[in-house]
This record gives sequence, structure tokens and C-alpha cells, in this order.
Amino acid sequence: MGGSRTYPYGSTSAVRGHVLAALGVLKLATADQMHRLMAPGHKDNKAFRNAALDLARHGLTLSEGSARDGNKLWNLTPLGLDAAAEVLGRQTGEMGGTARGAARSGAPHAMAVNETVIAITRTPATATRPVPRQQTAAVPVTTGQAPAPGLVLEAQGMGWIGSWSTEVPLNLPTSRGSRAGVRADAVLQAPEAGLPVLFVEVDNCTESADILAAKFEKYVRYFRLKTKNPLGSESPVWRTQYPSTGREGHPPVVVVFNPGTRAGPQALKNRMNTVMELTRLVWSGSYHVAGGGYGTEERDGYYDYADAIPLLFTTLDRLQTSGPRTAVWWRCGHGQWETLPDALTNPADHDAWYARDEQRRHRREEEREQQHQEWAAERERWAQEPDPAPKPEPEVAPCERCGLPITGELGYDLEFVPPEDGRHCPSCRTDLRQQYPTLRQAVFGRRPRSK
Repeated sequence: MGGSRTYPYGSTSAVRGHVLAALGVLKLATADQMHRLMAPGHKDNKAFRNAALDLARHGLTLSEGSARDGNKLWNLTPLGLDAAAEVLGRQTGEMGGTARGAARSGAPHAMAVNETVIAITRTPATATRPVPRQQTAAVPVTTGQAPAPGLVLEAQGMGWIGSWSTEVPLNLPTSRGSRAGVRADAVLQAPEAGLPVLFVEVDNCTESADILAAKFEKYVRYFRLKTKNPLGSESPVWRTQYPSTGREGHPPVVVVFNPGTRAGPQALKNRMNTVMELTRLVWSGSYHVAGGGYGTEERDGYYDYADAIPLLFTTLDRLQTSGPRTAVWWRCGHGQWETLPDALTNPADHDAWYARDEQRRHRREEEREQQHQEWAAERERWAQEPDPAPKPEPEVAPCERCGLPITGELGYDLEFVPPEDGRHCPSCRTDLRQQYPTLRQAVFGRRPRSK
């Protein structure tokens, strides 16, 4: 490719814009990384090498060393940082530093951060054009249809180069002003992918698990900081820089493990388990007993995540192989690999308890309704049954004197009637009592007749 006097290496303005945008975010990168992040549809990274060389002639880029794989590392000069801010549409004060001198050591951590950004973004392989302002969907392929020439079909990513910031200081106030309590390796803002903000930590497995776990206590201290808004009420400091996540608790933080050849599968698994146990107070939330609802003795409760960080684990090779939209995320407390939306769902929270309580309420209402239906059916059955026949009244013996029932006529006043003798009715007993006694009865007295 022929060059000009101004750009002797023959670079195009589009590729030079790609280089400035990539270095403005990554701070330090190889031509191959810039190629895969910004325009993977190019045949190779030669256009990016030429663009970096042309920009270097104008004092915008420079190379001070090589990565450990031998590829030349490029970074921006202060003048190049201003140019990158123009390409990205950011304020110069938001661009951070220029990573001056970092290339002399090979920058293994910066290279791992770059690979993480590339693996999550997964820029579609399209022809060279100005820096895209939004992520486009991957082109689907129907069975039997050949892909378009130069198009690499792969899993869809999240965000674009402008969605990222690297080496972001999260300041904590001190008696002397403020200091960086923790410096996030990268921050992704991709609301179109359901990620208003995601903090990313890349672990090369070169430091102890204790040191890695201690970072998250600093994250908690930063997320707990409050500031007063113009209305006088308090709100988290991080909300002054980032939008709300729309979920309970602090913003999510993901650890991308990159063991390389330094740790095998079992050693990496042990490291993850150790970090998870050391940070349990950070991500577990607090349990509250809420009972089983009104009218039940069932004990139930939920976890409150208002002061918890959703802590996610993944590995660089998983992201590179499957992409960020598949089940490559391990949420501490979930116990399985999940997609990102599922991993960000708080387990056993108040919403889950409320859903269970609603189910219990519906069950109680169904039981009451079923009982009422059974009672109504029983009443209907009783209403349809005929009345039982009256029992026949026992036969009453007749009075020996008058032949009427011995019990007497209905309504007869029994107050002054002589006691029953089993032979006469009340009227006859009264008549017999009132008769004059015979001579014998007067002499010897009345004797009751045997029955």
C-alpha cells in the first residue's frame, strides 16, 4: 500500500481512528489486539501496525517495549490522549493516564485485561469504517447458506469500545482529601445488554487469594459512601458517576481468572473456592425471618442484599470460547454456571419470599373455597332427602272407671289431682277422692286396692 508524505506508511483515517480509540481505552496494546477489538474483519493486523507507525511520526503514539509474546506494545502520548478523547467523544480529564513506561516489563496484566475486553466485546467482523457508536447483532446464518465473504460468524458480545474504561480509580475520602481505595481493572457500561455498570477484575493468579479477596472489602467501603444530592437527601457516591443497576444491592463485580499455565484445573477451582469463602460477608446478604404469612405457622424468610455485592466468577478461556451471553458466569451463592441475566438475579431475596407467600395465600383460598363447596353440596344433599316418618305414639291404657286414656284429657289441670294409681285417669281419681267413705272405710280406713 503506497503512502503519502504526511502518512508514509499508507494508513487510512478510519484505521488511525481505530488505533486512537483502542489506545484511549486500553492505554497499552499490541497491533494484533487493536485489530481484533476494532476491526476483526481485516485480513491481518498490518493496517493497524501502519496506522500506529504513522501516528508515531506525528507524536501521537510511541512504543517503549514488547509484550512477552514478542509483539510490539503501543501507547499514547499526552498529545495522542487528547486526540483519542476527540475520537471517543470524552472529556480529556476522563481519559486517565498514558501508561508511560508500562511496556518495559511486558505488561502481562494489561495484556490480560485487553484480552478480557476483546472477549466480552466481540466486535462483529465488518469492513473498515469509522468507529461504530453501538454494538450490532451477529448475522444469523440459515442452513445451507454460505456466510458472506470476509465475515466471521461467532457469538454475540456486549458493548463497544466506547462502553469501556480501564484502570478506573474508586476514591475514598481521607483526612487529606481523597485516595484511590481500589482501582478497577475495567468498567463496562452496556445498558443495551442489561448492564448499566459492571466492574471487572482480572486475576492472573500470581498473587495470593487473600490479597485478591481484600479488594472486595474496599469495593464495599466505596459503594457504602453517601453524598447529599441537591434536594438534601443522601444517595450513594457511585450513583453520581454511574446509572442505577435496577437491582437491589451494590453494582456487580466480576473476577476473570486467567491462570494460563501457572495453575491447573484443580488449583484454579481451589483458588475460586478460597476467594468465595473469604468474601462470603461481601456477597451473601443478611437473612430475615418473615414467617409463612397470615394464618399459618410455617417459618420462612428471605435474604436482604441491600449491602451486598453480586460477585461473579468466570475464566478468560470460557469468555474467548463461548462469549459472554452463554452460561459462563458463576454467581457466588448460586452454585452453577449461568447466563449473565440469571447470574445477576438475587437468590432467595424478598421478591422470592413474596412469590412463595402469594402461593401460600392462593393455596389457603383454594382450600377455603373447596371447603365451602363441600359444605354447600352437603346442604344440598340434606335438602333433597325426604323428612323421616314420625314415630308412632305409644298406646295408652284406658281408665278402668270411664274408659278414657289414663293420661287424661289434654289441658287438664293436674295441680290438685291425687297421685297416679295406674288404673284411673286424673278426673276419675279426683271423683273417687271426693266420694263419701263407707262405714267400713270410716272405721277401718281406706285401703288401696291391689293392682
